[in-house]
Amino acid sequence: MKQLAATLVERAQVTPDAVAVVDGSGAHTLGEVLAAAHELADSLAAASDGAPTVLLQADNTWRTLAASVAVGLRGGLVTVMSSHATAGEYELALEDIVPDAVVASDGTAAAWGVDVADLSAGARVLDGWALHARPGPTRGVERWDGGVAIAMTSGSTGRPKCVVQSEEAIRYAGRSTIEAVGLQPGDPVAALVPLSSVAAFCFGLYLPAMLGGPQVCLERWRPADALDVMEHNAVAWTMLVPTMALQLSLVPGSTGRLSSLKAMTVGGGPMNADALERAERALGTRFLRVFGMSECLGHTTAAPSDDATTRLDRDGRPFPGTDVRVVDEAGRSVPIGVEGRVQVSGPSLFLGYARSGRPQARELTPDGYLVTGDLARLHDDGSLSILGREKQIIIRGGRNIDINEVESALAALPQVAQVCVVPVPDEMLGERVAALVVTTSQLDLVTVQEALEASGFPKAKWPEFVHVVDDLPQNRVGKLNRPEAVSLAVRLSLQLREA
Repeated sequence: MKQLAATLVERAQVTPDAVAVVDGSGAHTLGEVLAAAHELADSLAAASDGAPTVLLQADNTWRTLAASVAVGLRGGLVTVMSSHATAGEYELALEDIVPDAVVASDGTAAAWGVDVADLSAGARVLDGWALHARPGPTRGVERWDGGVAIAMTSGSTGRPKCVVQSEEAIRYAGRSTIEAVGLQPGDPVAALVPLSSVAAFCFGLYLPAMLGGPQVCLERWRPADALDVMEHNAVAWTMLVPTMALQLSLVPGSTGRLSSLKAMTVGGGPMNADALERAERALGTRFLRVFGMSECLGHTTAAPSDDATTRLDRDGRPFPGTDVRVVDEAGRSVPIGVEGRVQVSGPSLFLGYARSGRPQARELTPDGYLVTGDLARLHDDGSLSILGREKQIIIRGGRNIDINEVESALAALPQVAQVCVVPVPDEMLGERVAALVVTTSQLDLVTVQEALEASGFPKAKWPEFVHVVDDLPQNRVGKLNRPEAVSLAVRLSLQLREA
């Protein structure tokens, strides 16, 4: 975080009264944020000797920026973690990161179970929060091999993974996005996704700091509040997961309220071109589909100048310097238009997952590419279409049903605002197809099946349960929570069977 700190210190010498953050408590100037950062940096220096690894409660307020700058002033590494993380997740973070200090509110520190006997040095910082630090020399940041930021991401093993990123990677991803969207110095950027995720920290905190405009925060996701804060602050750009973007268009009176946006980037979940087109038309903006992951930040994007098909039905082109290739099972590149497995390499590739206080070696192909686990096809204009995860299937009576294919067919129905298709267990067939649907009108199983029949969608892939819900289950960063969606669908399907 050294470059971030140096940039803001230099800027504050010229424009200390410029607004750096707008959050639920009001507007906070660059001078105010820097004053809090220096206070925390001094407290870190007094508590322990050396560059620290700091675990930070990352909320969507001025505190997250101030704390990140403070860590940069000390030449340290910051780990961003949600205040909603459980005590178990905190324990895993301690095992993987082995921090020298924790910065959090008293309530969060108590909920996490912060050991104040071990982290016995401390101070009151950030207007009422607490610094808990291990006295004596820090473990140094050399152990992170150039890493400056860590955030947890969900892992396929069930254990959260702590992704280690360098400042060069974060700056590259931010700079590439600024250029692709056409953002100008001083443009307001909205941070609506929790800043405890890798992508939100990069694009919601670091990017606006690079740009020199206000970071407009929303502390808790409510679609109506998000519309209000973006409209009031004339936000020029934000990044949301598709569920959030579509929710905005369902708010009564939302028509035309996002005309200040140069674009809204959407990624991190299933997307349907028809649903996105309806939503962007209602909101008065342009959506840019992207493909990225915590391990390789935002490595493709569309551009505002692209036609609707490219922006809404494909997942962008690689950033300059990033290479995305589509290969077969043997690792050989497949021809244009042929489905294959996605591999990526570029400047925003992560340093590894934190394990026992240092980055674990990355698992890459022999020539340095990360295997993403996604399926895609390339187009002749260099754009990419993500087709879903390799293993996202329902096995019904021995027949494999592609979840992504069924979701796309349902999302194309005009009554469907959002949809999630999941398996529900069945004694005879193993699994059946269930759909959770957010709709703008009346919808039931018969209506859905009739519409699919009219569209020519194969009957063997039709859902056998359709459940209308107010909202799809989401995780802390607004992405679709499939495990919770499965639990909900199983419960609703069981109730239906017993009725």
